[in-house]
Amino acid sequence: MPQSAEKIIDHMDLFRQPEYVDLLARKRAEFENKHPDAEIERVAEWTKTEEYQEKNFAREALVVNPAKACQPLGAVFASQGFADTMSFVHGSQGCVAYYRTHLARHFKEPNSAVSSSMTEDAAVFGGLNNMIDGLANTYALYKPKMIVVSTTCMAEVIGDDLHSFIGNSKKKGSVPEDFPVPFAHTPAFVGSHVVGYDNMIKGILNYFWNAEGVTRTETSSINLIPGFDGYSVGNIREIKRLFGLMGVEDYTIISDTSEVYDTPTDGQYRMYAGGTTIEETKEALNAKATISMQQYCTTQTLAYAEEKGQEVFNFNYPLGIQGTDEFLMRVSALTGKLIPEEIKKERGRLVDAIGDSHAHIHGKRFAVYGDPDFCLGMSRFLMELGAEPVHILSTGGTKKWAKQVQKLLDGSPFGKSGTPYGGKDLWHLRSLLFTNPVDYLIGNSYGKFLERDTKTPLIRLTYPIFDRHHHHRFPTWGYQGALTVLVKLLDKILDDMDVRTNIIGETDYSFDLVR
Repeated sequence: MPQSAEKIIDHMDLFRQPEYVDLLARKRAEFENKHPDAEIERVAEWTKTEEYQEKNFAREALVVNPAKACQPLGAVFASQGFADTMSFVHGSQGCVAYYRTHLARHFKEPNSAVSSSMTEDAAVFGGLNNMIDGLANTYALYKPKMIVVSTTCMAEVIGDDLHSFIGNSKKKGSVPEDFPVPFAHTPAFVGSHVVGYDNMIKGILNYFWNAEGVTRTETSSINLIPGFDGYSVGNIREIKRLFGLMGVEDYTIISDTSEVYDTPTDGQYRMYAGGTTIEETKEALNAKATISMQQYCTTQTLAYAEEKGQEVFNFNYPLGIQGTDEFLMRVSALTGKLIPEEIKKERGRLVDAIGDSHAHIHGKRFAVYGDPDFCLGMSRFLMELGAEPVHILSTGGTKKWAKQVQKLLDGSPFGKSGTPYGGKDLWHLRSLLFTNPVDYLIGNSYGKFLERDTKTPLIRLTYPIFDRHHHHRFPTWGYQGALTVLVKLLDKILDDMDVRTNIIGETDYSFDLVR
């Protein structure tokens, strides 16, 4: 079936046409594959052994498919949670295009960010002129109320000083002297997106809280920092709903991305939607306490808030019964608001749902990978369900994180077979899935290649999810969020049971209608 303007063939069918099959076969034979098929098969099988795993875990200079992204991505995400704000990346156009598309592919929403368009000459002579022109163009074209600046590898390698560059740009008239331009140095070659998020949140708060003449006057308000979260739309809205039920009104969500990544369609494009306002950000200095929903996303920020005289509290992705209990009790203690009967009923419904389904999930073995806080929260919830988190892997996980995970595992009989792997990547996880198999894999879309290779069913529950739609609109935090996660886990388990028992006359003795 030839392709034409009148008959466009979908790519899934197009590349199965004879001419493409032949083309790909010749390409593989002539350019890609110079080894006999038998040798390739032998090596492929060897990579599934414990001998190979030992060599795999001994590597130091090479990273293969890390379960993390770079600092500037986290910085862009953080800055976009502020109202009428344009994220300005001091670096090349290619870098900012990556951050925009990465976020857009997950949230399925347009993503606005600009760059200083640094090229070879800026790499040699510095990017001051790019900053001067870039800030002027951003201010004139997009009319933001705030421009937030982060950096990429190029700017950091040559040592561009953002404080100096922004000051000189203001003197040149790029933006008014009193126009807010917070910044953070976010070198992409160290840390991860959660570190970049932390650097940027601290940078924005420092800009307003440390301004000349600003003093702190404590109020009864509390601040809440969500952290880098691919479920930011659903989770932030769930927090607002719970606060509403509790009667908590005096609070500020620092970097509220819930509207930015879920704007309604009415025929008009909104470059700026929702977000924490400048006034709210300034007033947040006076809060009595700041709560972080993800400890490893806010290490520096919480330390800074504590320096300013605030009480600080952190959680590790409050997913499940215990995580939600601890969070709500902390909010209740800080605000003096009681947890209402409606929320208690939600908790009871979750406990009931777990009891209804425990026979299917009890004893199942899981591998979990992703950001440090997600791995902690998900592992704890799995053990609440009677499941066993076996491999807990976070490329951004530190030795401190590994000890924290191990303590969590040691506190439950369902954690006895679990091991944390900080600083490891998905190629390490591949070895583990072959030498110590599990029933299911929990992570992001990149795990689909592990699923194909190791035949371990994947459950997508964290950022980024590129190959499925609208997951980010539903919460994972709170009792309602935990119920959503429970359903996703059970759907995969029950679907997998059907797949394994559907051969007529052979395995369909367990192809049951009611499970």
